[in-house]
Amino acid sequence: MRDDSVTENLVNGPDQVYIERNGILEETDLHFRDSAEVLRIIDRIVSPLGRRVDESSPMVDARLPDGSRVNVIIPPLSLVGPCLSIRKFPKTALTMDDLVHFDALSRDQAVFLKACVEARMNIVISGGTSTGKTTFLNVLSGYIPAHERIVTIEDAAELQLHQRHVVRLESRPANIEGKGQVPIRQLVSNALRMRPDRIVVGEVRGAEALDMLQAMNTGHDGSMTTAHANTTRDALRRIETMVLMAGMDLPLRAVREQISSAFDLVAQLERLSDGSRKITAISEVQGMEGDTVVMQDLFRFVQTSVRDGKVEGHFTSTGVRPRFTDRIEAAGIILPASIFSPTTKSAKK
Repeated sequence: MRDDSVTENLVNGPDQVYIERNGILEETDLHFRDSAEVLRIIDRIVSPLGRRVDESSPMVDARLPDGSRVNVIIPPLSLVGPCLSIRKFPKTALTMDDLVHFDALSRDQAVFLKACVEARMNIVISGGTSTGKTTFLNVLSGYIPAHERIVTIEDAAELQLHQRHVVRLESRPANIEGKGQVPIRQLVSNALRMRPDRIVVGEVRGAEALDMLQAMNTGHDGSMTTAHANTTRDALRRIETMVLMAGMDLPLRAVREQISSAFDLVAQLERLSDGSRKITAISEVQGMEGDTVVMQDLFRFVQTSVRDGKVEGHFTSTGVRPRFTDRIEAAGIILPASIFSPTTKSAKK
């Protein structure tokens, strides 16, 4: 936990401890005496948080005082013994310049995304587990003007916005008696009554997707969220499924129309085989054609090879200017035409 280079601590029962360093999982030589020792440590971690782990409540997902996220699952649900996962976050929030320096995206992409946030585009950040969605959402949120009122909604508060006018909301699990739960969906509905300029939802996982769409379609432009998905198109399909989970019995076409009018941009993050994290695609949501939501890639990462275990490639534009360019210009932002010029490997930006 004291090693800043370690981003994940994973305990799989008493005999296996893994860590993630630089995006790569590695097994350590650490062991616990037995499952009882792991349970004692878990209890020492979750008890100060007002939570408990036992057979009647064998799972816990919580936030530590330093902002780290902890997940616990114990027998009988876990067959390998008590499992503990602790995800650590950087002590200092990363900036867009840091991400460009780490080659997570190109400078042109950074300039474009900054313009999209300032021009109040609705953005979805999609990707798999541990691809850096929350970190990237935090970076983009940093471009929201300081005079706007921001309401953030999360399962476990991880965002570190530095603007002064930020209201942070966090969902609450049920207590020991099974009462008092406040889900994200309820917080999204309540946020609409708090006069927000922007709503930032840490992650949509279920029925709250419908309320998020309603917010984006009712004057809360510039809102952002993350979702688990493998591609930008999968992200919209998954949000579509989550809206249908809300149980409102909406026609599929109506859901797709809501999605196409709510979202402007989807950014896809991936953790590559060498552990590096990159923005592999940025796609515009262009609207509906028939019953289909139309999307167009604006930027993508082209992988060319793997050399000495290191993924090589380059970022490029597809040569297509987004349809919402006039909205960006109306906000007083002029993007250089060169941003949308395709790039070859020899002319890497």
